[in-house]
Amino acid sequence: MPDASTPRLAHVPETAAGRRLDAVLAELFPEYSRSRLSGWIKSGDVTVDGAPARPRDPVRGGEAIALNVVEDVQTHAEPEDIPLTILHEDEHVFVLDKPAGLVVHPGAGNPAGTLVNALLHRDAELDKLPRAGIVHRLDKDTSGVMVVARTLPAHTALVAQLSARQVHRQYLAVVVGALVSGGTANAPIDRHPRDRLRMAVREDGKDAVTHYRLRERFRNHTALECRLETGRTHQIRVHMQHLKQPIIGDPLYGGSFKLPKGASDELIAALRGFKRQALHAEVLEFAHPLSGEPVRCEAPVPDDMLRLMALLREDAAAHAQAERTRR
Repeated sequence: MPDASTPRLAHVPETAAGRRLDAVLAELFPEYSRSRLSGWIKSGDVTVDGAPARPRDPVRGGEAIALNVVEDVQTHAEPEDIPLTILHEDEHVFVLDKPAGLVVHPGAGNPAGTLVNALLHRDAELDKLPRAGIVHRLDKDTSGVMVVARTLPAHTALVAQLSARQVHRQYLAVVVGALVSGGTANAPIDRHPRDRLRMAVREDGKDAVTHYRLRERFRNHTALECRLETGRTHQIRVHMQHLKQPIIGDPLYGGSFKLPKGASDELIAALRGFKRQALHAEVLEFAHPLSGEPVRCEAPVPDDMLRLMALLREDAAAHAQAERTRR
């Protein structure tokens, strides 16, 4: 990160004549977002030939630009010593394995004890980044891998990769129903028209695409490998409900509870007792925001999902054996 006390200097290329200042600055200083650059222009932290300007002002070409990088506090939350499992760390990014039950952002009902509080304890400088560097989120009860930016340039680059659908995000989901093949859910998503806590497939919603393939088929359930092409709120959960294959344990989208016929007491207890969506972000791949080198991190499947899948596997094997015996 450049020294905030030393202005960044650049010259407007002659070929940029006639274009807006904010657009030209975004090309001269690509490590910062256009909205942040626009804010610095408005606050007087950008001068053109020594004079203040406006974001929409056209440039002539050849002007001297001075940018004063202002590192003001962006995230207001108290640091808390909450343990984190770090999968990758360097001066620009953290990649971590978020446990189920950990809320990502402070908010109503969760003013503390969140991932943001934990991150600020680990790196106090994250308070100068929007959302403490978090560029994508996982639901409270979804476990798995997340990337967090540690610098403004890294934040800008990662947001751009996500927007361009260049980040590979792979999930494991255990759903109700024995699917026979994979497929793609291409159904727009937006806020539910009546229940503001939920999302729903809506014709007027935002583009949402989830690719899924069979990982393991059980008797009445299926383990799916899901890949996000877009990143809408609750996307996989909503799409699985839309396909009538809701995720086990999902409190919002799981539908009515059904027990497989002839299931063991142990499996019945496990299904009844699984109180979160059986959804885990297992793989994240992206280009390092500064070096461009590929980064791939994998979060191991948590014990509660492993145990659930083991019981479903035993149930399928037991009923297959019973069927063979009857023959």
